[in-house]
Amino acid sequence: MLAVATLSSLAAPAHADHEQLPAGRTLVSYVVTSGDTASGLAVRFHAWTAEIVSHNHLDGAGGLRVGERIEIPVVKAGSGTGGDQGGKDRTTKMWQHPDRDREKVRRVIAGAARNHGVDPQLALAISWQESGWQMGVVSGAHAIGAMQVLPSTARWMEHYAGRPLDLRKLGDNAQAGVLLLRVLARHTHRRTHKIGAYYQGLGAVQRHGLYEETKTYVANVEAIKRRLEDGRSPS
Repeated sequence: MLAVATLSSLAAPAHADHEQLPAGRTLVSYVVTSGDTASGLAVRFHAWTAEIVSHNHLDGAGGLRVGERIEIPVVKAGSGTGGDQGGKDRTTKMWQHPDRDREKVRRVIAGAARNHGVDPQLALAISWQESGWQMGVVSGAHAIGAMQVLPSTARWMEHYAGRPLDLRKLGDNAQAGVLLLRVLARHTHRRTHKIGAYYQGLGAVQRHGLYEETKTYVANVEAIKRRLEDGRSPS
């Protein structure tokens, strides 16, 4: 089950050291799940790997235990963001699209992803591959909007959202796509299959593996994600 991040008012880890954090941090409580790493959480939550390790008194390798509650010192907007790329922390800036409409799509999708514990850069990479961050796109299969969600999929995601979703509204479209990614993560153990299932369908991936065209889709999404993580244009 995917862990859910909550505000730091929840129970904190016993050995967390609140006094050594620099200014410009917001503590977020997080329960470790299988596959989590300190560097991966740093990228997902816009934090510094070294601060996650030191704040939670992790071992030198940043080892995490499934079920353990830790606190993530998230860098506030305007303070710079941190991640771990190739083993080195570095300050990055999220690339902004010069087109105001596309930039709005980028911000809304990234926000929805953070709210639901999904990697924002992955959600953004999929949206760019699907629609180029454009809401006015409807595919021949009737997938709608920036996240290219089918109406039938939206009805499925309404069970997780707890309310109706209107795919022609940017916020609902982003939420539907992000929730789908979260659900797929629960049913697939490989990131390539999670990305591929967004395109090919979960059942088809489970039965047949990735089709050749799906492998190309996955490679494109991962390339876009790497560019975004580097603070570069997605194309």
